[in-house]
Amino acid sequence: MAHDILLIDDDPCHAKAFEDALIAAGDDPSSFKWVRTLSSGLERLAYDGVWAIFLNLFLPDSRGIDTLDKLLSVTTTAPIVVLAGVDDEDICKTAMLHGAQDYLLEGHLDSYSFTRAIRNIIEREIARQELFAEKERAQVTLNSIGDAVLSTDISGNVTYLNVVAEQMTGWSKKEAVGHPLSEVFQIIDGVTHKPSPNPLELAVQQNKVVGLSANCILIRRDGYESAIEDSAAPIHDRDGQVTGAVIVFHDVSMAREMVLEMSHRAQHDVLTDLPNRMMLNDRLCQAISLARRNHHQLAVLFLDLDGFKHINDSLGHAIGDKLLQSVAERLSACIRKSDTLSRQGGDEFVILLPEVTHAADAAVSAAKIITELKNAHCLGEHRLHVTVSIGISAYPDHGENGETLIKNADTAMYHAKQCGRDNYQFFKTDMSLRAVERQSLEGQLRYALERQELLLHYQPKVNLKTGAITSVEALVRWQHPERGLLLPGQFLTIAEDTGMIVPIGQWVLREACRQTREWLDAGIPAVPVAVNISSQEFRSEQFLEGIQVALKNTCLDPRYLELELTETVLMRHAEST
Repeated sequence: MAHDILLIDDDPCHAKAFEDALIAAGDDPSSFKWVRTLSSGLERLAYDGVWAIFLNLFLPDSRGIDTLDKLLSVTTTAPIVVLAGVDDEDICKTAMLHGAQDYLLEGHLDSYSFTRAIRNIIEREIARQELFAEKERAQVTLNSIGDAVLSTDISGNVTYLNVVAEQMTGWSKKEAVGHPLSEVFQIIDGVTHKPSPNPLELAVQQNKVVGLSANCILIRRDGYESAIEDSAAPIHDRDGQVTGAVIVFHDVSMAREMVLEMSHRAQHDVLTDLPNRMMLNDRLCQAISLARRNHHQLAVLFLDLDGFKHINDSLGHAIGDKLLQSVAERLSACIRKSDTLSRQGGDEFVILLPEVTHAADAAVSAAKIITELKNAHCLGEHRLHVTVSIGISAYPDHGENGETLIKNADTAMYHAKQCGRDNYQFFKTDMSLRAVERQSLEGQLRYALERQELLLHYQPKVNLKTGAITSVEALVRWQHPERGLLLPGQFLTIAEDTGMIVPIGQWVLREACRQTREWLDAGIPAVPVAVNISSQEFRSEQFLEGIQVALKNTCLDPRYLELELTETVLMRHAEST
């Protein structure tokens, strides 16, 4: 950025050093003007403004401090740096008192000293502009401030209130001025309801900024209470003596309510308002610490609703949410005040029993819950039935930290599902092994199709009178590379839980059609092939299209394909069926 700078100096060496300094600073040398006499400098200033002036106090037509005074009579806006001999430092200091901003001595005049002087001018100018801008901002803020402002004299009598302070205290400025602060600004502790220390008195006594105590309540003139936050500061005169104090305060009632609300939301489930994972983990950690200290047991129950996914999918999420809320209410009624019921997400809940005499006590709670949840949930026109599978773990037998106890209760819950659902199971060590095995199978099942590890076995249906084969049933098998041939019971439940049942079912349909076509082409007497259809597959939007594509691709007459669907599958979607 170019700055117009005027050098008034009779020494060409100084001019050269100055020009070098501008180049080194990245400025445009053309912006530099040099004159040898004061009169020449005054003439130039008369018709051309400059950003800064470097003035030698000893010129051919003027010498000493008068040189500066004559220049100041013409301009007072541009900063002036004076130059003088090494022995004239006292004159330079006097020049500073007259209005010069800085000085340089001839023994140290080079491009570096000029560069530094220019940089100092720039920094002072930036600081001046920032200070000006800050003053402007402060003025605008004070003129339109949304906070209440109140001030007192050294005796503690009110001298000023702004409009917001009038509204919050119930006192007008005219009424309040001259009254003791304690009458106008009544504050109490929100917890004890005892008078709070006066912050203005503390600010005056301690001569420093003082904040209000926490939970401070302002009592308005008519008795209305509002939570406030503030700070008080002493007011000083030009000699630094305290003459009074000012307090700035604002209503934080809504903000405090919002903080409490946000804190509640951070620790509670939005749908059911039950404690969430965060609060459960916190309470579980505390319960474990107490159990360890007092040598007692605690239990964790992991609950998962049976059949909830079907209700959610068929009746919609709105009904599903109402059902979860109804379940939460029932569960809350089944536990003690000292227990914690938490929703983990979806249709999973966890109950913490922080103190049990025997682990078997948890079974009593689980049985009570199972019985209670069997009763129908009446949600508008719907009467919904849902059961629950519960897994139980106990401290310290099944884990010594919260994460392990929840994980083991979850594992036991899956075992309850495998045992027919609508029951509870305590965690046993071998469950973890089965859970790991299941997880391993689940991961490998995802690649079984692409690795061509699935195959079909065909079971014939025989007419006992004639001995003729009337049809065959396609039965899927998994030729596992490590475990050998796996039967449907060993992997189809996993396929249903993970959604893999749909692509597997589509593969079975295609493969059954292909094999039938192959038998027909080989001249083998044709009989229909029966394929079992799962509920997930039947609900799939691509179900009908998949059948049509399989028949078309194999040129198979539809009479050779039988679809076997259970009554449950058909009744769940009566309309589409």
